[in-house]
Amino acid sequence: MIFHKTKKEITKVLIIRFSSIGDIVLTTPVLRALKQCPEKALETHYVTKKAFAGILEHNPYADRLHLHDGKLSKLIRQLRKEHFDLIIDLHNSTRSNILTFNISRPTIAFKKLNTRKWILTNFKVNLLPPLHVVNRYMNTLRVFETLGDGMGLDYYFPDKMPAVEEFLPEFFHQGYIAFAIGGRHATKRLPNEKIVGILRKLEQPVVLLGDHHDENNGRIISEASGPNTLSMCGRLSLHESAWLIKHALTVVTHDTGLMHIAAAFNKPIVSIWGNTVPAFGMTPYMPRFPERSKIIEVTGLSCRPCSKLGYQQCPKKHFDCMMKMDEDRIAEEICRLADEQM
Repeated sequence: MIFHKTKKEITKVLIIRFSSIGDIVLTTPVLRALKQCPEKALETHYVTKKAFAGILEHNPYADRLHLHDGKLSKLIRQLRKEHFDLIIDLHNSTRSNILTFNISRPTIAFKKLNTRKWILTNFKVNLLPPLHVVNRYMNTLRVFETLGDGMGLDYYFPDKMPAVEEFLPEFFHQGYIAFAIGGRHATKRLPNEKIVGILRKLEQPVVLLGDHHDENNGRIISEASGPNTLSMCGRLSLHESAWLIKHALTVVTHDTGLMHIAAAFNKPIVSIWGNTVPAFGMTPYMPRFPERSKIIEVTGLSCRPCSKLGYQQCPKKHFDCMMKMDEDRIAEEICRLADEQM
């Protein structure tokens, strides 16, 4: 829809981002910037899938959440009643386009640059702008003439969270490393044997984090790595996993949602990149502490990136983007960052 309103006429804004964990966390600077507009107090609404409500339900910059439970017609009826002055569509998918069309309010949609990503994955020609996706999200606020506050991402907990000591054995209490072993697609994840090889080189205790899909891998890795490694995969809520990340010395992670939660706490991060590449603009976003982010990738592979998301197995069968990872180098970076926090 063509946008005609001026910023003085905007008092009620809806943000759309249906999924997933990391993508929603990456939109939090937009939400915060809207609430900090100096001209007036904006009323901010956010629509997401019901499964991801917990990421935002404690965020003080979201006045109201609207949850998509699979019934789009019901959600459309609900949102029509709100009479928004502006919709900021940060998902820009078929579903979100249907939603904005039927709500029929002025809309600014995030440009996903899918064609440029397709060119990069298929022809290895990078036409993407050298901007983090957060900065591109912030460009949707051009009508408010704001560049944001440069304070990074947000993640908020419920009022009461248990002490870390309630989750972990006593010898973890002096400091531990959090290793998020998961990833929606297998080509984003280090093989178990590579993770074990890294963990055996570490002296600090390590807690493995992941959801129920990672439970079996967590058990295998923990048993093979020795008594200093504890798997909490499949045993914690998202808030509980985030709580352990917040209190870790450093965080090791694949290109996945927990990486962005770690960035929200400005934790030292060793991020490991397989089939995806930092050029997609989804690296740990920590504008105040960029030195705390260490990106590990195997460069010079003609097949990488093979996908903007990932596969359940390497299309080339060799999986060089992960199998050629230098375990010694990764362990050294983990130890260096952890030692700086001691």
